[in-house]
Amino acid sequence: MTASGAGPIPSITDATLTDIAANGFWGSGLTVNPAAVDTGKALLAAVRGEKGGTLPAELASLVADVRRVATVGVHSIPREEGVSLSAFSISSNGPDPRPLVVVPAGWSPYGWLPFLYSYLTLALRGYNVLAYTPRGLGAAGLVSTSKGFVDVAGANDVADGTAVIDWAAEHLATADMSRVGLFGESYGSGISQLVAAHDTRVRTVVALSTWGNLATSLLGNETQHVAAVKALIAFTGGPLEEKFDEKNRRILTDFLNGRITEEVWQWAADRSPETYIDRTNERGVPTFFSNTWHETLFPAGQTVDHFNRLTGPKRLNLWIGDHGAPEGPGLAGLPAGQAFPGLREPIQEAYAWLDHHLLGKDNGVAGWPQVSNQVMFTYRTTPLPDGSNQIGAPARREERATWDDVTTGTERWHLSAAGASGDGALTTAEQAAGWKRDFTAGAPTAATAVDAILQTGQKEWYGNPKVYDLAKFERSQLLVWSSEPLTGRDGVARAVRGAATVGLTVRNTGGDSTVVVYLFDVAPDGTARIITHEPFTASGSEPGTDRFVEVRLQPAAYDLPTGHRLALVVNGRDELYSFAGAEGSTTTVTSPADHPVFLDLPLG
Repeated sequence: MTASGAGPIPSITDATLTDIAANGFWGSGLTVNPAAVDTGKALLAAVRGEKGGTLPAELASLVADVRRVATVGVHSIPREEGVSLSAFSISSNGPDPRPLVVVPAGWSPYGWLPFLYSYLTLALRGYNVLAYTPRGLGAAGLVSTSKGFVDVAGANDVADGTAVIDWAAEHLATADMSRVGLFGESYGSGISQLVAAHDTRVRTVVALSTWGNLATSLLGNETQHVAAVKALIAFTGGPLEEKFDEKNRRILTDFLNGRITEEVWQWAADRSPETYIDRTNERGVPTFFSNTWHETLFPAGQTVDHFNRLTGPKRLNLWIGDHGAPEGPGLAGLPAGQAFPGLREPIQEAYAWLDHHLLGKDNGVAGWPQVSNQVMFTYRTTPLPDGSNQIGAPARREERATWDDVTTGTERWHLSAAGASGDGALTTAEQAAGWKRDFTAGAPTAATAVDAILQTGQKEWYGNPKVYDLAKFERSQLLVWSSEPLTGRDGVARAVRGAATVGLTVRNTGGDSTVVVYLFDVAPDGTARIITHEPFTASGSEPGTDRFVEVRLQPAAYDLPTGHRLALVVNGRDELYSFAGAEGSTTTVTSPADHPVFLDLPLG
């Protein structure tokens, strides 16, 4: 059996690393790029001294350097009966103690395996490293698979995190237990925050593609994020019946079937770092967040809200793309080659945070503003023969002292009745009240947040945001309001910064209804790019009865170019989310005098 526990040792070439750099961490569908998995397997075998497979010179040098100064090991950390955690350690050969970085793996069938490159990199930066797979995750036959049932960042996972730190104190002789950091991507990032809130030995946290409030992430605005939960269930390494205990199976099944009981809400609250924020703030745990604007698993808004409630040293980086796209390549393997300038930045800044708070390096982190926002889609690209684009210069980043400084003003826009084109006007001038517009609810439309979870946003990160055609939006199944072409200075008509709010009065012939609100940038040729969106479910509504709702869209940093139009679109279904109501029912948007429809656009 090979070091990874399955199949022969892969041979890694420069082309393998170019694949990761040019195509990203996510593979087709909901999979990890095979190049990232193969690189992890090959590095594991090499660093353990196994024969077979090959590595490019730079990776071979990385492995040799680590083997010269440290000892590596693969372990099974016992918990209660039937549960053990697969772990990988790099322990300095000493004699001086070094800080310990504990890495709970992300939610995937591969556990800690795909990010071997990052553990080796951390070791050479001066750390002892202990990566582990949270209980229940992993495919059969892999050495990185942990036993037990997945607890979805519950109390068992918090206790496991503390037990892993205890294990390190006992078994890693040169680990300085007064300097412990937690470093997590995705699922591992939430666990990192939760463990830090409960274990006073944790000095700092790096949380990449993370959440603050799991309830808001998965149940925001009374709308279940069903596509995200289905994707996560399918990505554990086994079926629901084998990977979850009876209680978690029941909770997840209730969620998918729309039975949102008090037990479901409490389950999500128990797994939310925000619930324990008083503990985190009491100790002032320095916390680093890295998230994306078009995140489909843990939407950016709830992370921003959680970030704002933290009172200790903190940093929030928001990037173009979706879950894990900015950080994944740097974790999986980015030696010499890189697809575009700036590809290294997300992970290098995460490492810098650790270096300052655990190694005591004076590297500028102490002077960082709290917030750094990458502005969509301000990169410069060149076309490739396959029709895609390649980034030549990265998108602009804006730093702000606090999140409150991101938005400097708000502009109110008004929506009109339908005009001669069938669409309504979006204008800063007040409009007459009393109009109504209808659409048929229930069918997916061309106006959608993404084509596919993870994939659409990863393409954004690589310079290829989804292009929509406003003319092809099905007017019988959605409503469109658009502005005239806009003017501005220095090529920017509106600098959207922060979370827009839309106020709507809605009713549905069937009672309950879901509405999804989108904001688009429309070019002169009619093509469009999405700026932001948000769903809302008006549950408990009587058929034909008006209900006024205010929907806060996901935050954004977006420069709307001069000559472009702003478009607001409302439909009744997006396949990311649950749908309430009857298919074929009629949803009506009205603008009564006491609650006129509006868009409050944040500017900065």
